[in-house]
Amino acid sequence: MRLLYTLLFGAMIFMTIQGCATTYYYHLDPIEYEDLDYGYEVKYNQVRNIKVAYIDEGSGDNTVLLIHGLGTYAKGWMKNIDALAENYRVIAVDLPGYGKSDKGYYQYTLDFYAQVLTELMDNLGIDKVTPVGHSMGGQIAMTLALDYSDRVEKLVLISPAGFERFENGEGDWLVKVMTPDLVKDTPIRSIDTNLRYNFYETPKDAEFLITERIQLRGASDFENYCYAVSKNVQAMIDGYVYDRLDQIKQATLVLWGENDQLIPNRFLHAGWTKDVAEIGQKEIANNRTVMFPKCGHFVQFEKAQETNQAILNFLK
Repeated sequence: MRLLYTLLFGAMIFMTIQGCATTYYYHLDPIEYEDLDYGYEVKYNQVRNIKVAYIDEGSGDNTVLLIHGLGTYAKGWMKNIDALAENYRVIAVDLPGYGKSDKGYYQYTLDFYAQVLTELMDNLGIDKVTPVGHSMGGQIAMTLALDYSDRVEKLVLISPAGFERFENGEGDWLVKVMTPDLVKDTPIRSIDTNLRYNFYETPKDAEFLITERIQLRGASDFENYCYAVSKNVQAMIDGYVYDRLDQIKQATLVLWGENDQLIPNRFLHAGWTKDVAEIGQKEIANNRTVMFPKCGHFVQFEKAQETNQAILNFLK
């Protein structure tokens, strides 16, 4: 009985702390996507009548293309841009549907994103890039490397989607669950919880991922963002690269957090991140795989210094 009381008391304390931590989220003022402060000058380029926003820093013979993951935007690279820009031109893009880029009822497949990125490269006069893709961005980067191999110098994947395999029933379930309405109606407490799942221990300066996500619920084009997120889940299922990993010929660096709570999918697949990492390690011929301890899914933010050094060493 004493043990039961102890557990109940502990749960009450935890819930009280959680409640205090999230109370102020309910009083945040709404903002528009155009009001987001990235800390860098944001430029725009017209691709297929879509306004694509991007950060363009540094210079050099080689260009690094930073591709964000599902639900995020170019600001997620804030801890990496300066370090990489010391030696390279760095382009951090807002994919269509995200951040300051246009949002609409676009195709939103991985092929669509690969085509948009290559056309953006053409418009900016860039022949080849080293894509650095995080999560969904990693799967887009692999699509680029496979379908536009002459435009990809090297490849960097951070907690990439695409290694983990989903059976037909699993994929169908994910697509049916992840509707635009589900994204739109996500409660504040769930937003807080879901975003913290990206980290082993959430850094204080990652708080903007939560606060801005909540504030943007009042944005005029928020519903179009929700549509993009929903369609992108389907895109990752339909645009699988699992069976094509052995066709990637570029030198590839793969970075993982040992304590990733999102890969493998915690609702569908048992196992550990290292099990998924071993798939890429085995299938991609010329790869170097690094696993960071005490690190979650958002590796480039939680282990920024280590990530930057690993990428710089790899590019050299």
